Amino acid sequence: MSVRAEELPVTAAAGDPSPPPGLVVTGRYDQGPGYGVNRPGGSASWLFTFTTGGRGLLRQGTAGTEAGAGDLVVLAPGTGHRYTVAPGAAHWRFWWTHCGTRPSWTPWLAPYAVADGLYAVPSVPAALHDRIGAAFARMLADGRGPGLDAPREPEPVAVAEGFLERELALCALEEVVLLAARGARESVAVPAGDDRVRRAEELIAADPGAPHTVRSLAESVALSPSRFAHLFTRRTGRSPMRALREARLRHAARLLEATDLTVERVAAASGFPSPYHFSRVFREHHGVPPGAYRAGERR
Repeated sequence: MSVRAEELPVTAAAGDPSPPPGLVVTGRYDQGPGYGVNRPGGSASWLFTFTTGGRGLLRQGTAGTEAGAGDLVVLAPGTGHRYTVAPGAAHWRFWWTHCGTRPSWTPWLAPYAVADGLYAVPSVPAALHDRIGAAFARMLADGRGPGLDAPREPEPVAVAEGFLERELALCALEEVVLLAARGARESVAVPAGDDRVRRAEELIAADPGAPHTVRSLAESVALSPSRFAHLFTRRTGRSPMRALREARLRHAARLLEATDLTVERVAAASGFPSPYHFSRVFREHHGVPPGAYRAGERR
């Protein structure tokens, strides 16, 4: 159930840090009233939560959603968020994962966008709950290293740091996202495609380094900026500026891989206002700075 965000009770310290995007950190919590986390500056990584009991309340920016058993809620990085046991609930039991995402997941989540960077996949069929729980449990076990016997009393949190552990964990999380999104599809009106949004996406893809703005993109498809932003976000699950930033980061990564352009020139060719800004955003997204990415130190 989607709701307007409200001030949430917070017990964690403001600015509670989140894991870097290069890691896959998974946990299973059962928290009582008063539990909450507040990150005013947002997270460096994506956060996936799947509720198995009780209720939670999650806020991203100015919007929020309440999560009950069988609900998958995803928070994108870069926007302030809070989450807590829902008011009046006796507890909140949930799986959670902090990590980077795979590009294929965004279209699966897009129909469930509540606001920019907040996705709420409701009422996943009960028949899928055990399978989704098993996928999270594999992530928890593989964080200790594939092939190791699970402990008798598994740790509540596991960090997948090595390449193999991270890839196994992401494969399991991909199963969670796909099962949840497809399983809940019948309960959500999936928005139809809009040629105007598609044309704007094509403009961004054709020249991500161009000085695009919401206004310039809206004018190119004969829409007002507010109407364009609403349609674009509803259709893709991302705001136009988030989509543009992701396109610029992909373009920059290709330039780093395929050319010997300096970081400064890659930044300019990809539409970033300064090398410093580019390096900061690139590192937040890829987990390593541009120079290390070019050298093959990728996460």
